[in-house]
Amino acid sequence: MATAATQNKWRRKNRLVKSQLNVMAREQTHEELDDFAGAFRLRGKGEAVTFAAFVTKALVQRADFDTKAARMLDDFTDAYHRDRDI
Repeated sequence: MATAATQNKWRRKNRLVKSQLNVMAREQTHEELDDFAGAFRLRGKGEAVTFAAFVTKALVQRADFDTKAARMLDDFTDAYHRDRDI
């Protein structure tokens, strides 16, 4: 874990464009984020989270005018809600 001084330096540097997100996630999620980072040449798990949000937003936008994408998004949403507590 970073020291308080390092965290404060990061916050001062990025205060206008970023905010820190600390979340508890299952080990599988951490492993998947590591996999995303490697597969898509990202800088780590933090950037993998950003990438996942970017891809999700792109899929939502595509679903607005593409029925196949809309169906995929519905399927992904249903599967996530069905399986998230397993």
